[in-house]
This record gives sequence, structure tokens and C-alpha cells, in this order.
Amino acid sequence: MGTMKKRLLNLMLVSVLTGSALAACSNNNNDPKESSDPAATTDSSQAPAETTAFSDISPTIRGNKTPTQEQMDEVNNTLNDTYLGDLYDEKIPSHYDAYPYKKDVTLDVWLPADSQIPDMNNQVVQKQVEKLTGIKVNFITPPVGQEADAFTLMMSSGELPDIIIEPERYPGGLEAGVKDGAYLDLTDYMDKYAPNYSEWRNSDETRRKTTVTDSGKLLGFYGIAPYSEWMWFGMLIKKEALEKTGLEVPNTIDEWHTFLTKAKEVGYSEPLNYGSTYGQIFTGIINGAYGVWDWTFMDADGKVQWGPAQPKAKEYLATMQQWNKEGLLNKDWATADFNQRMASAISAKTAVMMDSPDTMWSYWKQQNNIDFVGALNPVLNAGDKAATTYKNFKRTGRSAAITTQAGDVEAAMRFLDFAYSKKGWEILNYGEYGKVHLVDETGKPYFQPDSYIYKDPDGQPVATTLVKYRMHSWPDIRDEHNSNPLIVAEGSYSGDIRKSWTENMDTSVAMPPITFTTEEASREAELGNQLSTLRNEYFAKIIKGQLPVDAYDKFLSEAKKMGLDEFLSIHQAALDRYNAR
Repeated sequence: MGTMKKRLLNLMLVSVLTGSALAACSNNNNDPKESSDPAATTDSSQAPAETTAFSDISPTIRGNKTPTQEQMDEVNNTLNDTYLGDLYDEKIPSHYDAYPYKKDVTLDVWLPADSQIPDMNNQVVQKQVEKLTGIKVNFITPPVGQEADAFTLMMSSGELPDIIIEPERYPGGLEAGVKDGAYLDLTDYMDKYAPNYSEWRNSDETRRKTTVTDSGKLLGFYGIAPYSEWMWFGMLIKKEALEKTGLEVPNTIDEWHTFLTKAKEVGYSEPLNYGSTYGQIFTGIINGAYGVWDWTFMDADGKVQWGPAQPKAKEYLATMQQWNKEGLLNKDWATADFNQRMASAISAKTAVMMDSPDTMWSYWKQQNNIDFVGALNPVLNAGDKAATTYKNFKRTGRSAAITTQAGDVEAAMRFLDFAYSKKGWEILNYGEYGKVHLVDETGKPYFQPDSYIYKDPDGQPVATTLVKYRMHSWPDIRDEHNSNPLIVAEGSYSGDIRKSWTENMDTSVAMPPITFTTEEASREAELGNQLSTLRNEYFAKIIKGQLPVDAYDKFLSEAKKMGLDEFLSIHQAALDRYNAR
């Protein structure tokens, strides 16, 4: 039995045992297309082409609030980027000599669907990228919710597209995909075929470190930002709840209990929307006050630890069991999906959400005129510093891999590389010039008040237009702080909340984006799934009062028998390798 078929069968077994739809992969070992071998046509030592020279059009574009059709066409239909400023410490590259591409090519790109985009092949930004690069694209998108099964079937069929977005779905990740013959190792071809990506990732040590494997290989294109993005998830309180209770924003666990109790007394029947897996198992919010982080974290000595196994876990569980018994949490916290949580959020029963301020700006403020404030993650004792396991290491958005069946590897790389050029940065983040964005006096793009982002001709909300007229999650240079329309909307304070969280919380416990070897990956996934299932079951039942708090002792014993020490040793080895990159 071939390696990939074994991986497929093993992963399907894990899926059955855990009840999760994990992605899997196999291949029938068909020979790749003759032109898919870059070595046949590439001299990897060749330096990138010189930057194309354009006439300076900044005097007519910068600060222009009423561009003519001719000016809009010059910006939208050419590669001229002279009107754009250098907004970051490192300059965004401008290598365009490969465009328009010299051959007539259509690339097949597999991409998980977005429910807000009916047809990715007609997405306006991608159509503009096709026009400027001369590379046509056919997007293959499975139905929403069926991505894992579709990925498995696609890989099992042996018929692969040219590019796969979210290639980490392969069991074992990109390295396993390369080893098994599904993805190409791009190390020797990046400098020539992806000069923009190469220059950008190498312009900063964090970007370099998070886009290379432990062995120094380049296997794909990663979303890499100009900065570490702000924390995006936390405690949000309706201003009216603070007014009705007469209390200040709580800080300690005791203060939170006092506030939630008072909120219930003044009419909020389920004051804290504790969330389901989406809310409680992500960044460590209430549990973080006890050092009981959701998953792995680094201790003060830089060693990997597992949050659910920490000393104060029983104290945390006792607190949440009490809060649940007192009716301080939403009754459906263990099962509620996103839509149920948002319906609860705008109702009179909810005072506090654990969520994104961008999301709640849309649902609370824009749609229902409900003002809110952000609170730092709770602490156990007054004077403690709020902390979080979330930290952005300038890795963001999505990643992409090129398969061994790519018909034109250079075209695939050139297509992806465009997103890391200055022109690509503008288009993917800010959309079409004129209708969607303008450029200020400094060369910075911005959404004008009558932008299609905010005043969609079809009447769709910003939650839809932010993916309709721009690319919100893609392998590119994502400018989240300046191009997320929910952050930069007139009057929005979601960015202020995120910035405050980021600047006022300790992130020393945060794990960097480590990677596992092929041998480690399957075992880590197996142990991780078992430990996650065990934790979810015990913690939920204890909080609901279906098990006593002392049942935690049995949980911890079972976790150790399951292989917790081995699980931690795998993560420690990966962290050691990451630190040595």
C-alpha cells in the first residue's frame, strides 16, 4: 500500500474516532505533466528581473477625490504603482517584468468556498488580477461545509489542480505533501519565479522565520503582514449594561462575578454569552486568569505546557460551574452556533460577548445601534497583568501550495507572486480604484464614504462587501489595520479595542507557528484529537454540573495515560527546531 493511501486510511480512522471531518489525501502516483518540473526550464541562480519603470502619475492620483474615468483606467488597467506611498518600515516590492504572462494559461485553483461569494470565478478583485497578470484562473470551490470531504476525494482521485489554497489540510501538512508527491518543493525556484514574495519575506526576520521549514525549505506561499496584527477576540460589554449596573469595567474574576450578578438583577437573564467551542476554546479568556490555557503554551522557562493540566484547573472549573448554576452564562453555550450567538447578542438577555470587536461592530453598532466597550482578559488578583496565548507572528490570511500536476509551474508561481507586489497589495486589500478606494496625499489607499464597501449598489452589508470588493483572507500582504472596512469605518472603535488589547496584555505564553516532521505529524494529530475530545467532554460536564469538580482528577489521570507527556515532547521538539531556524 502506498504512503499516501496509508495516510488516507489512518486519517479516516481518526475522523471516525473523533467525529471530526479531518482532511486526508492519497494519490495514484500518476506521472505529473511534463511541464510541471521547474528544473527542466529554470536556472535557480538567475536574479529577479529589474523593476519595470513607469511614468510618475502620483501628482494626478494622490489626494484626488473625483478621478476621471481615464485616471481610473490608468490605475486599474496598468501596473503603474508610482502613486502609492511606502507606508511601512520595509518597502513592498514592485517586480512586474513577468506580466502580462507570455503564454496563454488557465490555472485550476482549489479554494474553500465563502458563503458570501456565490461565484469566486466572478469575484471582481480576482478578475482584475487576471487582467493585469495575463494569467487566467478557474476556481474550484466545494460547497460550504463540505470542504474536508471534497479535499479528501480530490486528493484520492489523483487528479490535482495547479494550486491548492489551505494545503495544510493534507495530513502531516505541507512537508508530508511534498514527501508524498502531492506538492512541489519550491525552494530552488522562489528567487526567479517569485521575486516579490522572496524579497518581502526576507525583509523581516519574523516573516523569514515563519515561512521556512525547520530544514530551510520553502514549500508554499504564506499570508505575511507588514506588522503583527492586533489581537481580535475578547470580552465585549454593552455600554448600556455598565450604565444599568452602575459598575465600572471589571478586571478581576471577583469583579466579573459581581458585574454579571448585578447585570442579571437588572434584567439581563443570561448576561455572559460564554460561547461554544468558537468562544471558549481559542485564546484563553476566563480560563487564562487561572493559567489554564486552552491548549499548549510556553511557561516562564520557555518550555511547552498543556493548559488543561495546570494546577489551578479545578479552581477554574469550580468557578465556571458556580457561574453556570447561578444562570450567569447563556444556556446554550455548549452547542450554540454563530447565528444563534449573534441572535442572543442583540437580544435583551445578553450583556457581554466573548467575540471579535469587528464582528460586534457590525452586529451591535451598525445594525442595532448598540454601543460597547472592550475589557482586558480577566485576572485572578488585582495587580496581575492580563495575558493571552494569542500572538500574531506576521503570519496571516491563507497559504498556497503548487501541486506536482501543475501544467505551468512558472505561471502558478507568477500568479501567486503578484499578491506580494505593491500593485497586488493595493488591489487585494483595497479593491478597485475609484469605485472602492481612493488614494490620499501620502499615497495611502482608503475607502471613501461613498465607496462600494459602505454603499453597495446591491444593498449588501459590510460583512459581505469586505469579501465582495476585496480579498480578506488570501496568500498576500494583508493590511488588516488599514484595509479592514469594519476597523476603518467612520466612527468605528473596533480597531481601538483590538489595539488596546494587544498593547496591554502579556503574550509571553504564546506559541509561535511551529511545524512537525512527517513522522511527528500523524502521532501529534492522533494524540491531539484524543486529548481535545477528553478535555471537551470533562470540562463541559463539570461546568454543567453533570460531574463534580473532583472528576477533574480522573480527567488528568486519563490524559496522562493517553500520552500527554509524549504529546508535549513532540511540541517541545518542534519548538526547539523553530527557535533554531
